[in-house]
Amino acid sequence: MTAPLPDTAVFGATGLIGRWLLLHLLAEGRAVAAVLRDPARSEEDLRTWLREHDTPDDRLTVVTGDVTGGPSLGLTPADDVLLTGVRDVHNTAGLYRFGLGREEARAANVDGALNVLHWAATRTDLRRLVHVSGYRVGLDPEPRYPIPEPELSRLYREKGAYEGSKTESDAAVRVLAAELGVPLTVVNPSTVIGHSATGEAGQYIGLADLVRDIWRGRLPALPGDARTFVPVTTVDHLARFMAMTPVHDHEPGGAHWILNPDTPELPGLVRLLAGHLGVKAPKRHIPVSLLRRLPAWLTGADPETLGFLTDERYDTASAERLAATAGLAMPPVEESLLRWADRLVADGFGDSPTTTPGGFHDVAGARTYLAGDRVAPAFVLLHGLPLDGESWRGVLGELGEERVLVADLPGLGRSAPSTAGPAEWLADLLAPVRSRPVIVAHSAASGPAIRYAAAHPDRIGGLVLVSPYFLQKRASWPLRTPLLAGPVLRRMSADRLTATLVGADATGGARVAVASAAAQLRRPGVARRTARFLRDAQRTGERAGLLALLGGFERGRVHLIAGEEDPLVGDPGPVAVTVIPGAGHDPQLTHAAAVAKALRDMPSRAGLRSTRASTMVK
Repeated sequence: MTAPLPDTAVFGATGLIGRWLLLHLLAEGRAVAAVLRDPARSEEDLRTWLREHDTPDDRLTVVTGDVTGGPSLGLTPADDVLLTGVRDVHNTAGLYRFGLGREEARAANVDGALNVLHWAATRTDLRRLVHVSGYRVGLDPEPRYPIPEPELSRLYREKGAYEGSKTESDAAVRVLAAELGVPLTVVNPSTVIGHSATGEAGQYIGLADLVRDIWRGRLPALPGDARTFVPVTTVDHLARFMAMTPVHDHEPGGAHWILNPDTPELPGLVRLLAGHLGVKAPKRHIPVSLLRRLPAWLTGADPETLGFLTDERYDTASAERLAATAGLAMPPVEESLLRWADRLVADGFGDSPTTTPGGFHDVAGARTYLAGDRVAPAFVLLHGLPLDGESWRGVLGELGEERVLVADLPGLGRSAPSTAGPAEWLADLLAPVRSRPVIVAHSAASGPAIRYAAAHPDRIGGLVLVSPYFLQKRASWPLRTPLLAGPVLRRMSADRLTATLVGADATGGARVAVASAAAQLRRPGVARRTARFLRDAQRTGERAGLLALLGGFERGRVHLIAGEEDPLVGDPGPVAVTVIPGAGHDPQLTHAAAVAKALRDMPSRAGLRSTRASTMVK
């Protein structure tokens, strides 16, 4: 099916702002052209992303072009003719990265913006050029361009290449648009965070770097002071604002500052996020003036980011009037920030994106990372050590439409420690559950799982123990000694941990799952708590007690799964056992399909398939 002729063109359509703008334009029924530098590499990913977000791509046309390709943008004559009827042009293209060189930044952010402007001027039916600038630029009511070289050099030297290029670009576009008679609207967004409902962003620099440092315990003090203001806007609000601008903004030439004025000042923002993530917030401040004098290797702060740490406020009145005209409301900022923080952690800040995004919830007084269905799951998956909930990603893919709840154990993985014991924590986790799920516990999680199942047999549909440690040979003595095991676990690289747990031939999914665990082990206290959990699990009395509990279950209620290369050494009694050929201690990582098949085939699951759908954990 051929897409209709485009009436809108989007430059930078694969970037954070561009793809969400594209989504909203297509959802409104617009015929849109996405101008991509390398469609062979990026078109299918873009179309897949749109379809995954329930947005049809049948009204999308993709053409090859490059904002750095001169005033013609590198378009073929045929594609230029194809875009003759374009009325609205949105330029979201540019380089957003610190540490750029001046010429590199200018080529994309200044020359590229002017190339789009000149091309837009050739569209005979042009209604509006919407140009994305920045919230700390464009404050001069009478911009000058070109800027004299001494002044320009000082601008780039003082602000850095990124903000310097955005400042020059803003002035250049405004001046030349007026000279060429191009109907222009400049949009000045503040720090763009994730989607207001899902937290999804896909960009992990800027303020996300600060959240990463909080999460990993690497922010000993707050930059700035009590009034430092780093405003935010959600990507979906910005995209909707841009999409409606050509329709509702009847005064070309204006500039609109898009930011949520209710954003907490930086100390309050950090306290909000730290409390939500279950980590400590720094209490001390370091003045920006001092940070500027200290070397970056000591502070960890990129000098270009320090210019954003001010107490300045911005006039959002025109943006608010325009949004009100279009019936567009700003999403609640605190909820949006928390959902964004959840998604950042779920994605490993870009290092190990999850397939099942979750978030933080209070369980037994601890901030606990959960993903999936908290009300009516068919399965509850509990990870072993030194892993986290991402270790089930392969099994989740094989289970398909099954409703599953995945949790990181208290004090391990991404969850904060709880004063309650593991069994009490599990009871509180499952208190809201209305179904009778099968509890699936790997290795060390077998302990709390079997105790819960013994205490609440009427609440579960079955119990699956994967590589139950109390029926296998004891760990080596260094792993039973926290003073030795803790530092070793903390220093393990993702590659070394993968080789230790899975082997050199690990699949990509297994590597990503183990990389998530390795990242958590480097967070304060996680490796130490993991080592203590390992020590306690190996005690003779603990192992004997769990074996005794195992013998008390009705036939068919418990199923064991073990790898052929890590066999059971204890006697499980009259309990069904599945041995997976070629698997070791972590079959959920290496043989996910076999583990999933064993879960689906459990006889005690017969009554679970009719369980009603329920609310999903966000």
